[in-house]
Amino acid sequence: MSMSKNLTGANGAPIADNQNSRTAGPRGPVLLDDFNLVEKLAHFNRENIPERRVHAKGAAAHGTFTVTKDISKYSFAKLFDTIGKQTPVFLRFSTVGGERGSADTARDPRGFALKFYTEEGNWDIVGNNTPVFFIRDSIKFPDFIHTQKRDPKSNLKDANMMWDFWSHSPEALHQVTILFSDRGIPDGFRFMHGYGSHTYSLINKDGVRTWVKWHYRTQQGIKNLDPAKAGELAGSNPDYATEDLFNAIERKEFPRWNVYIQVMTEEQARTYKENPFDVTKVWSQKEFPLHEVGYFELNRNPENYFAEVEQAAFAPSNVVPGTGLSPDKMLQGRVFAYADAQRYRVGTNYQLLPINAPKCPYANHQRDGAMRLDSNGGGSLNYDPNSNTDSPKQTNQREPLFPSDLSGAAGQYDHRTDEDYYSQPAALYKLMNKEQKELLISNLAASMQGVKEDILQRALAHFVKIDPEYGQSLAAKVGIKIKA
Repeated sequence: MSMSKNLTGANGAPIADNQNSRTAGPRGPVLLDDFNLVEKLAHFNRENIPERRVHAKGAAAHGTFTVTKDISKYSFAKLFDTIGKQTPVFLRFSTVGGERGSADTARDPRGFALKFYTEEGNWDIVGNNTPVFFIRDSIKFPDFIHTQKRDPKSNLKDANMMWDFWSHSPEALHQVTILFSDRGIPDGFRFMHGYGSHTYSLINKDGVRTWVKWHYRTQQGIKNLDPAKAGELAGSNPDYATEDLFNAIERKEFPRWNVYIQVMTEEQARTYKENPFDVTKVWSQKEFPLHEVGYFELNRNPENYFAEVEQAAFAPSNVVPGTGLSPDKMLQGRVFAYADAQRYRVGTNYQLLPINAPKCPYANHQRDGAMRLDSNGGGSLNYDPNSNTDSPKQTNQREPLFPSDLSGAAGQYDHRTDEDYYSQPAALYKLMNKEQKELLISNLAASMQGVKEDILQRALAHFVKIDPEYGQSLAAKVGIKIKA
């Protein structure tokens, strides 16, 4: 392969901007004609077989979601239409960066992927145990994950890769501060909160859309692992969290999470001081308090890990009437990438597998493909429109993807024009007590061991801007002096 000094696509054409996806205006949705974005995400999804490229190590369980409060003013989704109504759910927890055989106790965000088997189809919310993420734009996702994986030459994890990327990507500082705090290593999966992380939407019967953030508060209380204990468990019991979840359910100690939403009107979003679709930032709970929705309980273990957990396929493109997405650039990229990853990893008919199939009646014109497990539509027509009155027809009801007004010239808008990388991690740092701050500094310093000084200087300059005490304490712990 002839190497070019210029970054190019697979076809050799030069790429002018590899930092920003094409959107309709600075806050508008991502455009499908961004061939660089599509090529990066599609290629990234096919880099590894057979395990998931991310979230490879996971555990899951079945359960039920129960409505406790009326939110009909926000959504006409049928799963919310009656207080006390229950909907089957499947929840998969995971670590993000490690392989299938990696330790459950790694310092890593925990995936928190929920599948609701509603009477109108499957609804998936893919989130984490943190309310924010490292990047704002899905065009950077393959780059970021590469830094969390292995060096292509040594096949070893390399802290230089990780900190080099973060030092060039200050929007990651909020998530980094959470990751290296006392909550960076949860004590199993039961003792941590979960979040939808992204901004989603709900639509009511009058067609009014509301932007929402999903929060899941554990009823078991928060428990975290000391880094030394986590390291010990990584060697003695790398399946610690998987074992804990499975055994708790077998003992009928069914874990529960209370479900809440933050809500923001479209008018509030248009005038809000920050981009409400930026997944590197949270919404103020003082301005947008939590509203109770219900709770879910995990009460049944899978009968077969491969059939139910490994083949489970989540995708935020699975929405139902009364729910929707948002212009969040990370979420919009995932709408494509997750479903595409499942088609590659499990197969084009992945949604026919029992763990992924809807529990309500369904019909479409998809035919053939590897591992077609049903009658393949029999002798029914496989096109639309058609003249057969028995053939499935469109409902002509309001679409789950609520229509939006798009404005702005198509282009690649620099997401770093918002340079407020520091105020939210600063607020988080100030909330910590002395012991939490000391642990945070210790954890960060440990992760920086062996990192080149020029990368450290660039990274530490950001931490000083978050809070002088934060940056200087970290520099002292690392053992270098920050250059002026």
